[in-house]
Amino acid sequence: MLDDLKLIHQRDQQDALGVNAKQWQQLEKDYAVEIPSREYKNIVLAGMGGSALSAQIALVWPGLPLPFEIVRGYDVPQYVGPETLFIASSYSGNTEETIEALTQAEVRGASIAVLASGGKLGDIAGEKGYPYFQLPDISQPRYAALASLKALLSLFVAAGVLERSVLDELTATAPWLRDQIAQWLPDVATAQNRAKQLALEVIGKSVVVYGGPKTYPAAYKWKISFNENAKHVAWVNQYPEFNHNEFIGWTEQPDEKPYTVIDLRSPLEHERVQKRFEVSERLLSGRRPVPEVIVPAGDTLLQQLLWLIALGDFVSLYTALLNGLNPTPVDLIESFKKSLND
Repeated sequence: MLDDLKLIHQRDQQDALGVNAKQWQQLEKDYAVEIPSREYKNIVLAGMGGSALSAQIALVWPGLPLPFEIVRGYDVPQYVGPETLFIASSYSGNTEETIEALTQAEVRGASIAVLASGGKLGDIAGEKGYPYFQLPDISQPRYAALASLKALLSLFVAAGVLERSVLDELTATAPWLRDQIAQWLPDVATAQNRAKQLALEVIGKSVVVYGGPKTYPAAYKWKISFNENAKHVAWVNQYPEFNHNEFIGWTEQPDEKPYTVIDLRSPLEHERVQKRFEVSERLLSGRRPVPEVIVPAGDTLLQQLLWLIALGDFVSLYTALLNGLNPTPVDLIESFKKSLND
């Protein structure tokens, strides 16, 4: 079925596969926005779902020289104040949790910057003169992950938190990612297409994705993509935390384990993390499904993260098509937001 291009086109009505095939282009966009120079003691980003993903990536690559916290809710930490760089991140610009967190950060006198494609946050940035990194118009926030990453790192460079070389490396990776994505496109047959093969393994089972500290942002993106693209239950966790609780959970109940386990294993992880993956797989043999082990391509952590994120996008899109679904709409989320305001 996944090699039937006509059927793919019928189900993928908004061409999500085509949008994701071009995601590497998001790394080439420049954000010429200035931020007043000052000394910051900490950084806080408020964002939900995929709007916080760029911050998760930034924590592991390139890393930040200041304390950095991600807020996934309405309330900001008590330490937020005049020496805080506060970033309101919402692709739509209308996320109520993020807008409330922004209001609190304003009261506390934080320096404000906005990442959004428009919406209420775009209006607020315009009215109050906040630095505004406007994201491109893409059909769904989860398809704009790399645009958000480029915008966030551009913000950090503009604020003097990171060096310009970070953006240069990110932009230079775009052609490499384009070439990697080519192997997962719809016209590549299942026999040669790892993304299609993984989608076939997932059907009818819940997905559990594991990463190490360096690959966890990509593992989390896999969960987002399975949930929203394929409308498919998926879970995520990371090593070494896994070995301190969830590890033992696989040993007994339930007897039947209708799961697909996916391990994102980077050779750049700490050597003890790599060994934990291997020992866990051996000790859990026969007690849980044999994991699908994904070793990312790429010589650098940045390349490996982008490779994993892109692969997960395609796996989840093909899973949606196998589920007989159009991947793009998230009608239940929209209904939920409307019900909150009724």
